[in-house]
Amino acid sequence: MRAVTVYRMDYARKTRYPVGVVLEQRKTERGNNYKDLLRLARRLFALETADAVQIVIDVSHARRAYLPEPTSDCSAR
Repeated sequence: MRAVTVYRMDYARKTRYPVGVVLEQRKTERGNNYKDLLRLARRLFALETADAVQIVIDVSHARRAYLPEPTSDCSAR
């Protein structure tokens, strides 16, 4: 599971402000991971329909490689 930061973009000032995170729970990379995360972020954080275009996610977080999850197996005795 990975947390991807959601930003509200101010196109006039060309700055972005963090407003929250969405969690990606997919284990494998699919063709539409980025679009699905963006759709979810816009659904959760947009104040109205016209505000949805100002919601963006950080692409570098969405494309980062998956790390193996730690296991609780302690078989080294």
